[in-house]
Amino acid sequence: MFERTTFCELRRKEVINICDGACLGRICDLELDACSGQLLALIVPGPPRCWGLLPGNDELVIPFCKIKKLGMDVILVEIPLKP
Repeated sequence: MFERTTFCELRRKEVINICDGACLGRICDLELDACSGQLLALIVPGPPRCWGLLPGNDELVIPFCKIKKLGMDVILVEIPLKP
């Protein structure tokens, strides 16, 4: 799925949920398998608190299987909406 890319390049891309078109933010961290080096998940900061002045407490962990497309400027993911 991925051609060669660096973490710095990934951090610049917006993460968009294709289920509702919501912008989830930019990647703040990655989850890797220590033995194989395989990418397991993308980590995006949670929504901000206090009218956007404070960072959110929770992080959104997006499993690798939910990544649908890595574009030039965005990463498209498919995260089902909660009812």
